[in-house]
Amino acid sequence: MASKVAKVGVKKEEGWLYYLDKKGNVSRAKMGRGRKPSKTKPQTVAKTAVKRVSGYLYFIDKAGDVSMAKMSRKGRKKKAKKAARKKK
Repeated sequence: MASKVAKVGVKKEEGWLYYLDKKGNVSRAKMGRGRKPSKTKPQTVAKTAVKRVSGYLYFIDKAGDVSMAKMSRKGRKKKAKKAARKKK
């Protein structure tokens, strides 16, 4: 299942979307309503500098900490696909 990567303890407020940005920090953005986009820019809430690993999904859990879970991918792996093509 999921495992904690960094203990941050972010307090979530309603109307905000919390996520891990490209730099690995916890950020938040005001959610738009209907088809109207938000007018506010994303804000950095906590600096964690988490290094991402390919094949994992990173998210902010209920406790406000950064967690990661292995993504379930359907089908064969990319390397296995290439090996199957070479055999033909």
